[in-house]
Amino acid sequence: MELVEDTLAVDLDTFLARPLFCFLATASSEGPRVSPLWYLWEEGAIWIAVNPELKSYPGRIEEDPRTALAVVDFDASRGLVQHVGMRGEASIEAFDPEKATRLFGRYLGPEERWDGRFHAVFERSERYRFVRFEPETVVARDQSYAPVGPGL
Repeated sequence: MELVEDTLAVDLDTFLARPLFCFLATASSEGPRVSPLWYLWEEGAIWIAVNPELKSYPGRIEEDPRTALAVVDFDASRGLVQHVGMRGEASIEAFDPEKATRLFGRYLGPEERWDGRFHAVFERSERYRFVRFEPETVVARDQSYAPVGPGL
């Protein structure tokens, strides 16, 4: 992985540990597609749990693994604008229940607080896979600003 630019005040691992959405870009014959998703950053890769029977982006990845991904942290009231953009390749991997537990836990907290639909993933785990996105190049930018205006 080549870090082309990095102006973040924190290291890449710390930024990607935040429970933010990633935006996965894939190609299709009808043009580009973007999917906002939960993710887990581990082992130098982005991991996304998916049921390929219900979502179309796994099929697009199998047809063309060249993908791009962005993670953005934005808060206008604080002037926070931080983002990471990545280009690389994605693949469809086997479902890993332990990895899924870590992924869901970072967004939902302790398992006992999870909505039933997330527990159901483990009951039907044979239907699920992981998208593994491996970045080749990364741009990490902090473009925060001092907010101005009424009440700020």
